[in-house]
Amino acid sequence: MRAILLAGGLSLILTLVGTRYAIRVLAKHGYGQLIRDDGPTTHHTKRGTPTMGGLVIVLASVLAYFLATFVTGNTPSASAMLLIFLFVGLGTVGFLDDYIKISRQRSLGLRSRAKFIGQTFVALVFGWLALSPWLEDFRGQTPAGHAISFIRDPRDLTLPVIVLVLFIWLMIAGSSNAVNLTDGLDGLAAGASVMTFGAYTIVNIWQNNQWCGRAAGPKCYEVRDPLDLAVVAAAITGACFGFLWWNASPAKIFMGDTGSLALGGALAGFAVLTRTEFLLALLGGLFVIQTLSVILQVGFFKATKGRRLFRMAPLHHHFEMLGWEEITVVIRFWLIAGIFVAAGLGVFYGEWVAGV
Repeated sequence: MRAILLAGGLSLILTLVGTRYAIRVLAKHGYGQLIRDDGPTTHHTKRGTPTMGGLVIVLASVLAYFLATFVTGNTPSASAMLLIFLFVGLGTVGFLDDYIKISRQRSLGLRSRAKFIGQTFVALVFGWLALSPWLEDFRGQTPAGHAISFIRDPRDLTLPVIVLVLFIWLMIAGSSNAVNLTDGLDGLAAGASVMTFGAYTIVNIWQNNQWCGRAAGPKCYEVRDPLDLAVVAAAITGACFGFLWWNASPAKIFMGDTGSLALGGALAGFAVLTRTEFLLALLGGLFVIQTLSVILQVGFFKATKGRRLFRMAPLHHHFEMLGWEEITVVIRFWLIAGIFVAAGLGVFYGEWVAGV
């Protein structure tokens, strides 16, 4: 528990201080956000706001985790190292995307194919290693389970590794893009991420307390390294919280694809490593809604040959186009995210109480 509190506190302080410094450096070098001309006109005032702030989130989270682990005398686990690999790997893809946008002064960075290849490579390596027998613990548990689960692995089901790796890839690609789509208003993605990663901190602490490696029984959780995963989750939660100080409206800095792809990938990573793949759809319900709004908009546009279901997608822009103030949209979407997180944690705890 000391490591969890230390990681969260350190990452919070590092982002509070580091983001302020990053704003100065990024502004000095002209690394400002480019704004789409077809978006809400109120966003044009944001042109030139420093971006790539996700670098601070990623660096602060990783540094806080290793410092907390070192100070408490613990050894980094295979699960935590895999999650950090996924977090940093997708953050690197996002960084390349952001850098190309800024250096070439265009609203699109990496070509969609190159971005897809980068996400796919990181996801497949993560999935393969997470299921590798090389990383089994003393009980024979790999970091990822051998089934697709809602809250815990079914004990009588094992899926082929190729199926699981492809499913993990799909989850990571979908989750990283979902957070990326949500990152369109000041503080929206950062605030929702604080709640969702905070939820996974609680999930990992609970799984550690009811871990089959400590107290075997019908209600125990067959997971690997739950306590160390809680340290990583706390570090990312603290980093997002500290970043929100500078990212809340009016934002002094944006996280960019560097942050949104890293955070989205980490969410999928937690779902895989805690055996709660389907529960992520509830804990991250806001991100699901945002993604569905884009899918519905594109599908409706093609089916009706030019008509639109929403004034603009993702959904937060629709409400802006209806005349809602940006801060109003953000706060109400935060409330929706909080409801989903509360419902997800309620379902998670209710399953344990019911013992089903």
